[in-house]
Amino acid sequence: MNALIYRTLIPSISRRPSTRLTLILNSFLHFKAPLPRAMSSYSPQRVFQLKLDPLTGNSEWVVIQDSDELPECSKEPLLASTSYLDMLNDSYRNKAFRLAIDKTVTKPCHVLDIGAGTGLLSMMAARAMGLNGRATACESYLPMAKLMRKVLHRNGIGKNINLINKRSDELEVGVDIPSRADVLVSEILDSELLGEGLIPTLQHAHDKLLVENPLTVPYRAVTYGQLVESPYLWKLHDLFGSEAKASDGIHLVPTGLETIIHFKSQQHPMHCDAIRKEIKLLSEPFKIFEFDFWQRPDSHGKTKVRIKMTDTGSIHAVVSWWILQLDREGTVFYSTAPSWISSPAKIGNRNWCDHWKQCVWFLRGKGMPLSEGEEVLLEATHEETSVSYNLNVQGPQTDIREYDQRIGDFQLLVSPERIATCGDSEWRLSMLAAVRKALQGRVNPLCVVSDDSIFLTLLAANLSKTSHVISLFPGLRDKGAKYVETVAKANGFSMDRVEVPEQWKASLPMLDTHGKKVDLLIGEPYYYANEGMLPWQNLRFWRDRTLLDPVLSEDALIMPCKGILKACAMSLPDLWNSRCCLGEVEGFDHSVVNTTLGACGELPAPKESPCLPFSVWQCGEIKELSEIFTILEFDFLKPITSCYGKAQAQFTEHGLCHGFVLWMDWVMDAENSIVVSSRPDHRYWKQGVKLLTKPVAVGIHGSKTTNEFGSTIIEAFFDLSSSELIIKHTFS
Repeated sequence: MNALIYRTLIPSISRRPSTRLTLILNSFLHFKAPLPRAMSSYSPQRVFQLKLDPLTGNSEWVVIQDSDELPECSKEPLLASTSYLDMLNDSYRNKAFRLAIDKTVTKPCHVLDIGAGTGLLSMMAARAMGLNGRATACESYLPMAKLMRKVLHRNGIGKNINLINKRSDELEVGVDIPSRADVLVSEILDSELLGEGLIPTLQHAHDKLLVENPLTVPYRAVTYGQLVESPYLWKLHDLFGSEAKASDGIHLVPTGLETIIHFKSQQHPMHCDAIRKEIKLLSEPFKIFEFDFWQRPDSHGKTKVRIKMTDTGSIHAVVSWWILQLDREGTVFYSTAPSWISSPAKIGNRNWCDHWKQCVWFLRGKGMPLSEGEEVLLEATHEETSVSYNLNVQGPQTDIREYDQRIGDFQLLVSPERIATCGDSEWRLSMLAAVRKALQGRVNPLCVVSDDSIFLTLLAANLSKTSHVISLFPGLRDKGAKYVETVAKANGFSMDRVEVPEQWKASLPMLDTHGKKVDLLIGEPYYYANEGMLPWQNLRFWRDRTLLDPVLSEDALIMPCKGILKACAMSLPDLWNSRCCLGEVEGFDHSVVNTTLGACGELPAPKESPCLPFSVWQCGEIKELSEIFTILEFDFLKPITSCYGKAQAQFTEHGLCHGFVLWMDWVMDAENSIVVSSRPDHRYWKQGVKLLTKPVAVGIHGSKTTNEFGSTIIEAFFDLSSSELIIKHTFS
């Protein structure tokens, strides 16, 4: 990807539109959407939104001049999936910034707020200064800048704050701001600390926008780490080790090509508290890097830390977090440490939040086995936007073992969750049984793999030595073709039996099947880079099956043959509180942002909170309150169509219902005997969560408890024209 474009976008795009940034980056990596020329000379009055149709996989850049110009149906999703709301509901964060700003801004001065969001920090600074101070709020994301104006107007504080809709590195003293700022207040931190462009933003600010030796809030950030052993974390990165235990004969990572499928070498955000019982701590916490906001940071840095093993085990990962010192005196702190870390930097029991997590750095391979008392040398390197690690084992005199981080020439980069899925024995056996049953009795079958499943491609070619396999690989494209070619021999077939069309999108309805009809159309379904989407957006398989209808034989087998939308009513207090409606935030009214940010709770009728993707097992406290029930079935044996379903479910537990968790079960065979589920206890998939506007007390159906609902009715409508799934509910 063009590093210049990345640098152009990063500086003042804060975490709140990081979902937008992720889509932008994904478009370069996966969707191949052509970049508009104007992007390289990004205008503060033009917003480029990547619009993706999940059913077709088509993406296009849409130029948005003003959020008010969006169609009514698309205004809310524009910001609803960002973490602005979660951040503004983080009371410990808000209180820490307020205390630090009140201690730092004690007299009228010029305050600069970079990545201002809704303007909370700017308003705090303006209030601390009184009537004679001035604050400059820099917010490059136009929809958020317009929302901020509404917040400033609601709080009657707009006169004291100059809002500029530009990136911070576009500001000029004497043009945009009258003078260099005396104080910088800013929160452009992600779970890794640096991923939102903290370093280049601070560099430019110190060079061009701030006085010498300015005051800053925050004052300093320190990153920490800990060595851990965890079978769960191991499954997320060692496909070769997991596959060695499989008995299906498929080699996704053949011997000698152990890293041909891998994840990006980076720190991966994760709620590590959710797997605390599956983590063995192998060291004490150690300090890694320190970043001072009050002085210009370096673009690159290295450090070495000697770590003594406190227990015997295999190091599978480095878990890291950071502690923020917000004031110069060191009395106000905020920490993203996991719950097992005892630290004076913690403010009480910090509430669960999704905008900041811990980070996990995976070691390659099976891990590094060590004994208690042995020493490890950790070498940490930071670039402008990332941190990486390397580990060496220390002997009495010199290094005795070096951890091998070398990789091959070609790698297929996937998510850690995808690696775990491909190595999961139960999942592989389900796919094996389904494809074997589908191929039974077929002579010289023509099989089309319609999605990005390399596993099904290898499986179909391996199980039938006379089969011809066409893999469309809509997301993987040439990477998928190169991968299959590389591992074909190890899986017992030649490439003359496997074909990957070059122009699959244009040719899908006219797929060249060499005069044969398709006997098997199969998918998991899985689409590369779609893992962060709602589970039913993989109904793209149904759409592609419909387009391929003309080339299917009369007795063609479709796998999966059915998709089932499942649901369960759940208690989700942490998630609900993180996305509930805002009122006053540290004394400033934020009620005008609720609808735009997709808040739940006390929304004006007929507004409802959006259905958003979450890994429910990582959402703090959770509890199932109802039976699992089926809402809607999608019949893949027939062409795609709009459809409707309705179900009533009984509550099986007493508690507060905060919403419904929805997922897809994929039925792989006509006998309904092989089902692959993405339910919440299967950790490698995201579910859809529909939060209620107000928590509802529920109880066991038929009990005599008063003021509790005993059942719920859910309706779902799949609208083919918009690719949307509309969910409605009532309690009874």
